[in-house]
Amino acid sequence: MSPSDTHGSRWSDLDRPPLNADALRRALVRPGGLWTALDVVAATGSTNTDLVARAGEGAAEGVVLVAEEQTAARGRLDRSWSAPARSGLFFSVLLRPGDRVPAARWGWLPLLAGVATATALSRAAGVDTALKWPNDLLLRVGGEERKAGGILAERAAGAPGAEAGVVIGIGLNVSLRADELPVPTAGSLALAGAHTVDRDPLLRAVLRSFEHWYGKWCEAGGDPSVSGLQEAYAAGCATLGRTVRAELPGGRDTVGEAVAVDGDGRLVLATADGVREPIAAGDIVHLRPAGGE
Repeated sequence: MSPSDTHGSRWSDLDRPPLNADALRRALVRPGGLWTALDVVAATGSTNTDLVARAGEGAAEGVVLVAEEQTAARGRLDRSWSAPARSGLFFSVLLRPGDRVPAARWGWLPLLAGVATATALSRAAGVDTALKWPNDLLLRVGGEERKAGGILAERAAGAPGAEAGVVIGIGLNVSLRADELPVPTAGSLALAGAHTVDRDPLLRAVLRSFEHWYGKWCEAGGDPSVSGLQEAYAAGCATLGRTVRAELPGGRDTVGEAVAVDGDGRLVLATADGVREPIAAGDIVHLRPAGGE
């Protein structure tokens, strides 16, 4: 076989085998469970974009869409990012909390996704995963805190007459090597010394953890305190206790110590003049260490 025959092959990087969609479905899709369908595609622009479209066509709650590669992946505020094929976990899930949870509490869903992912990775990969409010996953690489993943939540319309939903997208760097990092401040499970970079068990662990936390949250009517979500998020949030600068629309910014995540999922900053100012995720442009670039 000539080199051109293997170029672009799904087996061309033996360190990065493809996901086993059939095995994932057998493990995760079951009667009475949250996950109702799971598809793995070789490549797509954005799993979030695709799943939002499917939601509008009437897709049921619990659909999981995984891509081996995303060519137009998006973060918050339409920031773009990319990663080599099969070097990470790139997937989106469709949730329809419906009458179980008031829409005012749906803003907790990306924070729930962070808690679910961090707790799963701590168990399955043996790495401490911290959360940067509102949507980043942090790992320690060489003693430094690095961003290794992100979460994007988007409202999704239902089919005509059907309930609306939320699509949660998660991107996680798994086997990314140092020479493949998009920026020096990025990281991956491999660089953090994870026990495994086998994506199949890692994805199973994350989705099972997600199902656990989502079930608790729905049972509590979306109450972050009763469900334990607020406490779990605060325990894993690296932002709390630090002095940060919140850059807001219109060029305004606020500097203060991050002292809490309130019942609405907002980050509460204690400013130098004694004011406690809550910052909503939808209102923030950047959150940086005070004095940092």
